[in-house]
Amino acid sequence: MAMAAAAPAALSPGTVPLGVLLRREVTKERMERPDVLCGEANRSRKGEDFTLLRADAGQRIPGDPSTSFSVFALFDGHNGSGAAIYARENLLKNVLRAIPTCFCREEWLAVLPRALVAAFVKTDKDFQAVAETSGTTVTFVIIDEWVVTVASVGDSRCILESADGSIYFLSADHRFDSNPDEVKRVTACGSKVGKMDIVGGPEVGPLRCWPGGLCLSRSIGDLDVGECIIAVPHVKQVKLSNAGGRIVIASDGVWDDLTCEMALDCSRGFSSDVAAHRIVNEATRPRGIRDDTTCIVIDILPPENIAPIPSPPKRPSRIAFNNMFRRRSLDVPFKTNRSEYAEPDVVEEIFEDGSPMLSKRLTTGYTLEKIFAPSSCAVCLVRLKSGEGISVHANPLQHEKLQGWQGPFLCLSCHEKKEAMEGKRRPRGSSTNVFGHMC
Repeated sequence: MAMAAAAPAALSPGTVPLGVLLRREVTKERMERPDVLCGEANRSRKGEDFTLLRADAGQRIPGDPSTSFSVFALFDGHNGSGAAIYARENLLKNVLRAIPTCFCREEWLAVLPRALVAAFVKTDKDFQAVAETSGTTVTFVIIDEWVVTVASVGDSRCILESADGSIYFLSADHRFDSNPDEVKRVTACGSKVGKMDIVGGPEVGPLRCWPGGLCLSRSIGDLDVGECIIAVPHVKQVKLSNAGGRIVIASDGVWDDLTCEMALDCSRGFSSDVAAHRIVNEATRPRGIRDDTTCIVIDILPPENIAPIPSPPKRPSRIAFNNMFRRRSLDVPFKTNRSEYAEPDVVEEIFEDGSPMLSKRLTTGYTLEKIFAPSSCAVCLVRLKSGEGISVHANPLQHEKLQGWQGPFLCLSCHEKKEAMEGKRRPRGSSTNVFGHMC
């Protein structure tokens, strides 16, 4: 199962700063760009799963092909397909709008986690303005050379198998059943979390948010369930060795029937396209198609190594969970002269944060003034007149004394959304339709 979202760990002796990892690529340890191959398979029942597959999604520096990056995403819709389609069409644009175009690669990767948070919230806010009541999970993967960044809301899952056979979870599970912290957060916002109560009978099924009956605590959309269901994503960023690895993204239609090990075992040694079909077939074989079942397989390979990814050597007890990553603390500066970090065949964690607090997610890490202009909203990027911006900090004056400014700032509507998501006012727009979603 996917591990619950966690804040970045404290500094450890083996921590590798992002700047060190990237400078290896421009010195004697330089690694060539990998080949990125992708395959997809789907068996549909409701037609609410959608994907975004772009091996060449854009360039960090327009006109420079060496700065290209890839994007792969899965949108598992519920209560209709509107939210999934809207997110597929707009989320990437919102991510790129949130990153200044003047950044070098190190800066671009450093601000990417925060840009993903702002983009998810903006996409959710814009979609809710359309007043549709559908919702969607999102698992959004950006690959820049050997660095993989994953943002997720909902219960689709993203896993990585490294070249040595270790398994890493790159997403979080936002089902109430597996996330007690999210149960506490949602109930503190004024909603009820519990199983379906059948009159005259026992409670049945998974934990759900009432009204609405949604079993997820985070998604894009779901306006009628209330603003306690938030779009603030769990974000994880890792760097692969030049041996590469395989990423599997799949909807709950796969994970309800297969463990991570089962999915990898049935597809290992096959090309990404064949592997995706094998995983979907294996998931639907026992009980047929009970839900939309979608799988994306991405192989990140050394250049010109386009053969099917080989079976790694069997290593018992080599499943590496989130807390076994090598971590980079936010307290470590990006600029460092240390040279003892060379360790070629490990997956190294650069960043992880799953906090639901938008104010925290917008104010940690990289130099804020470089990203958020005082004259723009940090979420929707609308221009703010003098005095219009509302600081994300509870005590702006105290923050100014410590950091030199009161920002970042939000427009009024984004501030109101932040307050609702953080439980500082009761959700509005909740549906009276108790059984509205039943996801």
